Amino acid sequence: MTTATLPAETTTETLFSQGRLGACIGAVALVSLLAFEAMAVAAAMPAIAAALHGLGLYALAFGGMLATSMLGMVLAGRSSDRHGAFRATVVGLVVFSAGLLLAGWADSMGWVVAGRTLQGLGGGMLAVTLYVGMGQAVPQRLHPRLFALFAAAWVLPGLLGPLAAAWLVEQLGWRAVFLVVAAAAPLAAALVLPALRRLPPPARSGASLGEGSSQCAGRPAAAIAWAALGAAGALLLHAAGTAATATRLLPLLLLGLLAAGTAASKLLPRGSLLAAPGLPAVVALRGLLAAAFASAEVFIPLYLTREAGWSLGQAGLTLSAGALLWSGGSAVQARIEGTRDRRRALQAGFLAVATGISLVAAPLLTAWPAALVVAGWALAGFGIGISFPMLSVLTLQLSAPGEQGASASALQLSDALSCSATLAVAGALFSTAGDGAALGYLLVLGLAAALAAAGALLGRRAFV
Repeated sequence: MTTATLPAETTTETLFSQGRLGACIGAVALVSLLAFEAMAVAAAMPAIAAALHGLGLYALAFGGMLATSMLGMVLAGRSSDRHGAFRATVVGLVVFSAGLLLAGWADSMGWVVAGRTLQGLGGGMLAVTLYVGMGQAVPQRLHPRLFALFAAAWVLPGLLGPLAAAWLVEQLGWRAVFLVVAAAAPLAAALVLPALRRLPPPARSGASLGEGSSQCAGRPAAAIAWAALGAAGALLLHAAGTAATATRLLPLLLLGLLAAGTAASKLLPRGSLLAAPGLPAVVALRGLLAAAFASAEVFIPLYLTREAGWSLGQAGLTLSAGALLWSGGSAVQARIEGTRDRRRALQAGFLAVATGISLVAAPLLTAWPAALVVAGWALAGFGIGISFPMLSVLTLQLSAPGEQGASASALQLSDALSCSATLAVAGALFSTAGDGAALGYLLVLGLAAALAAAGALLGRRAFV
């Protein structure tokens, strides 16, 4: 299958044309809610870990959520291909909200992690249903604009989320960060669910998640089991990162790698682990990009608040800069046409992420001011804004109509598995270097930059 050049539009039809206005508004509302939660919790987590004396579980609070999201993605992908996006969206919203409530009322860092892992299950389902439902509601020629719109839905949450989190922590306490999002979830549901319910049944070609190109073909129950194994493997890697002795670390590390690697080989399209040309490369690149960005983003607020002496609000502004430029990069990619130009832009986006993360690390090696972190993270945000939606568009282009749910799930699975495993490694590197040591931050950021650079080298394989 070849990647066709995106055709030029010959009509004035837009995303918000009659018949899909409600679907687009509802989808933007849900993306905005998820974005606010992600940005607010990322900014507030240093305060949460300090209040609950849970720095040792800091990386797991993010990685655990990503690990369990894999199971949600598998369930949602299969359900979406068989029944449409509505049913899985309802379940995802309920489970996600339950996780918010559990984290919001937690009395220890362990319970915060438990709530976050429940959020991951629901959030994984929502990530897939949005791709599938909106991919069905919007014509293919408008998909670049659709995913640019999703990125734009991060603008206000990206700007206001970290500042709102800092204000909530200072005025009402850290619990309010979770509980406010839980209170807003029913409003987003009221907007998006009616639009998804009206979508026609999905086209069927006999494939759902775990079928088609993966090695779980025809065995949906096996796909669920492999997803559970992948989640368990990611959690074992996190446990290895916190192991106190080598006798505990090595068995946990080996078991985690074996479980996660085996699950990935079964759940992802054949050739994904080797970035084979076409859809397998797209899936692999998504994992590299997401892991690079997420592993750096998690530790930036911790570095700025604990080592550079910044306030929670000031550190949050750095995340806002990255989110704002992410939206800008996404808007730029929506205007790039032609296979060759989009390939070059995809690789340039990866390179911008690698360069931006390197700039973030520069104040740790030099006498340059910590303010350089803001500029570096803005550049990284612009880079991921270019590359991230391009990979989403390629996924839908390279998928048969009845397999879009499976492909969307594979994309999200690659994202979650790569991020969770990388965060486990990052947590181990950070702990090994010692609490507050500059070396720990350098190792984490170096790992993130290396992953993005690898993506830049492999980018051309996504276009065949």
